[in-house]
Amino acid sequence: MTISIIIPTLNEAENIQRLIEFFKKNDNGQLRELIVTDGGSTDGTPQIAAAAGAKVFSCIKGRACQMNKGAENAKGDILYFVHADSIPPESFMDDLNNAFTEGFPIGCFRFKFNSPKKILKFNSFMTRFDKIFCRGGDQTLYVTRDVFDDLEGYRNDFQIMEEYDFIIRARKKYPFKIIPKDVLVSARKYDERSWLRVMMSNSIVFTMFRNGASQNAMVDMYKRLLG
Repeated sequence: MTISIIIPTLNEAENIQRLIEFFKKNDNGQLRELIVTDGGSTDGTPQIAAAAGAKVFSCIKGRACQMNKGAENAKGDILYFVHADSIPPESFMDDLNNAFTEGFPIGCFRFKFNSPKKILKFNSFMTRFDKIFCRGGDQTLYVTRDVFDDLEGYRNDFQIMEEYDFIIRARKKYPFKIIPKDVLVSARKYDERSWLRVMMSNSIVFTMFRNGASQNAMVDMYKRLLG
């Protein structure tokens, strides 16, 4: 099995080179390509990514569209979607292979933050549970090409909650694996705002999503709550 790594970016100059170098260093021979889909960065992210060895594609801003753009240009058997400020375990390729061999065509890792703050350990602990509220793009997501195509990818009309929607649709048809290892995730959102403010914002928007709120309503609420 070959793996295509897809990284949606928007102004990630401080993170993208480190992430690409990490993937190249930990390639066990299965890495088909590194794809960066950029949503209009103004800090040189596309140029840094290309110089580091990634294939770079421009796209309209929005993770759903950007991840679909990456998948459209990917050649691997497994698509692995990774946020630019997340670092998977060094064993990620073997982990993905093992999960696929066990019969799981889609899944994610757990996560922990790159912060010593004790309160963030609560968030990390919750990612071991098999509940949709405990999921999210920060945990990274792998999916086979066949399953991704069957689900017709992410919904391009989604500006927010696109990963939750994709996982919910996937789990209606396919077994889902939570790999018991941690992705290292940036705590910058919590450093810039209080833990309580971020958690309340996430909870409110998630409730709106489950109750069928429109994308515009959820985006407007998220912006009002977090700025």
